[in-house]
Amino acid sequence: MSIPPNTVTIIGAGIAGAACAVALRGGGIPFRLVDRGRAVGGRMASPELHGRRVDIGAGYFTVRDHEFTEVVARWESAGLATPWTDTFGVVKPDAEPTSSTGPVRWSTPAGLRSLVRDLLTGISSTTDEVTEIPTGDVLLAMPDPQAQRLAPIADAVSYDPVVTLVFGFDTLPLPFEHAAFVNDHRVVEFVADDGSRRGDHAPVLVVHTTAEFAREHLEQPAGAISPVTRAIGELLGLPTPQWSHAHRWTFAKPAGSHGETYRLIDTDTGTLGFAGDQWCPTGSPRIESAWRSGTDLGRAYIRSKQ
Repeated sequence: MSIPPNTVTIIGAGIAGAACAVALRGGGIPFRLVDRGRAVGGRMASPELHGRRVDIGAGYFTVRDHEFTEVVARWESAGLATPWTDTFGVVKPDAEPTSSTGPVRWSTPAGLRSLVRDLLTGISSTTDEVTEIPTGDVLLAMPDPQAQRLAPIADAVSYDPVVTLVFGFDTLPLPFEHAAFVNDHRVVEFVADDGSRRGDHAPVLVVHTTAEFAREHLEQPAGAISPVTRAIGELLGLPTPQWSHAHRWTFAKPAGSHGETYRLIDTDTGTLGFAGDQWCPTGSPRIESAWRSGTDLGRAYIRSKQ
């Protein structure tokens, strides 16, 4: 593909790449946004399953960053995001469920991908499987293991995999409200009542597996359906689901984090930048840290060209 002169390429159209694009647009920097997926959003994926959107990647988001708070306030005013709950259940084998209170978790009536689409209003993206660094300046907004396929990262952060299972029921009688962390279980790590977080009360359960279990099923994620079905039956006392769906995330969650929100370096062929949820000095990667990273990278790139 021919790239116009002085055009920076952003690779990755998750929330980090979208935030970076918004920053560049605000600074008047010409850019193109490229992603391998057919739809933007990355791990904020919300595909349509059985007639409704389901969040199969990130389960929710929190708001701590002061500038991100302003973005979320706009989403809330537009009806795109809503406070969900500050209390999740805690489930472990052979024990009564308890609960844990933490920060307010936010959810989205139309799925988390809708937030990325909102950021990219007026910004187009191109679907392309990039296998080598394009000509000119490039900003990589993706997990380090994927970025390393294109450019070296000396202190790359590794990622843990997850297989996400979605189950549809006639009714969903859960022993907790909203969602639950699962402790001391080899198969299941987190479960969410998708009808609760979507606000439509649909009897749909989303299950995230442990990294250990996911590694066994990355080649054939559908093979995880039967053991996870048994696991939620034993843990939660649920009946056999009416339908199921499996999705693998090879690079689901950072196993660590960088001590800076982005990296920008000069190379022999141009400027190279890195952003994503792993670029999180607080050590708690999340959606807002990805937004912060992409925003900071975009602004740093603008300053480097002034």
